[in-house]
Amino acid sequence: MVTKKDISKASSFLDHSNASSEGIEEKWAASNEQWWDWYLSLAQNRDEDAGPEISLDPLPSLSPPSMNELSQEHKTAYSLNPEAIEFFQREGFVKLKQVCSPASLLMLRGALDTLFQKAVGKAPAMGFPSLEMMWTIDPIARLFVLSQRLAQIAADLLGVDSVRLYHDNALSKLPGCGRTPWHYDAHHYPIASENVITVWIPLQPTPKGMGPLSFAKGIECWRQVADVPFSKFDDSYDRGIIQALSAGKVPIEDGPFELGEVSFHHTRSVHTAGPNRSSMARVALATTYIETGSRLINSPTLISGDFEKFMPGIQPGDPIESPLNPIIYTRGEGP
Repeated sequence: MVTKKDISKASSFLDHSNASSEGIEEKWAASNEQWWDWYLSLAQNRDEDAGPEISLDPLPSLSPPSMNELSQEHKTAYSLNPEAIEFFQREGFVKLKQVCSPASLLMLRGALDTLFQKAVGKAPAMGFPSLEMMWTIDPIARLFVLSQRLAQIAADLLGVDSVRLYHDNALSKLPGCGRTPWHYDAHHYPIASENVITVWIPLQPTPKGMGPLSFAKGIECWRQVADVPFSKFDDSYDRGIIQALSAGKVPIEDGPFELGEVSFHHTRSVHTAGPNRSSMARVALATTYIETGSRLINSPTLISGDFEKFMPGIQPGDPIESPLNPIIYTRGEGP
């Protein structure tokens, strides 16, 4: 669980010159990895929520695909039924089964575990190490992040003709790590568009006790929490959202993920993730897509994180089209 010492360390990245202020106008000045450390410190974690450690089966032993086989998988279109699109557009998220082959996911987990070991060895994390821009350094990650198969699903769910990459993000929620706070991405993505979507790909079977993503149902339910004041120093924002969702009797989808099952959530989808009460790291790859033509907002804030890392050279108001934001899918051009 995140401790008071962890919270103190995370909040040291902030300007405390006006600790009574809850504004987010200051720019984030540390790394994106440190941003995640700070962000998790804003989640409410109660001792009674921890519960006993859950037992897990060992990861299955599967023969990894060749790079050619993996490439072909991500060039193959996914059969997305109209009901799934309707569900996404109504609820703000959708969970889809058999999107990625189990063997390919375990192959990716092995590649990311190696990258995490190298990164954490240099800068020990507080229970939630993260990696970004992996597609630029790892060939396996590159096939997933630049997947036409995944980008086609994203475009179909959004109802747009073309999507670019915003950024990739791998998160390893270590055993004992606490909750991720309730939030919706539009609150912190510095993107002047509603057509933003994230695919969340867990790289192991993920039962409830391991901390899978959980979603508030209803794409408009963000309006019920939009007036909750954000605090950069404590868990009051998370607690406020919990109270608002409870008062509004908003149903929550918090079920497990099978290996090969992934979720897509809209930038307005209100979501969280529970603590990891297992003995295994919960590793997931999240890739965010934006409609081609989307622009950088005029005034990025503290909770935009180290956004310049993902769109170098892009100025406020400009289209997001740096070399690190390639077009991945355009309708009529495949997969």
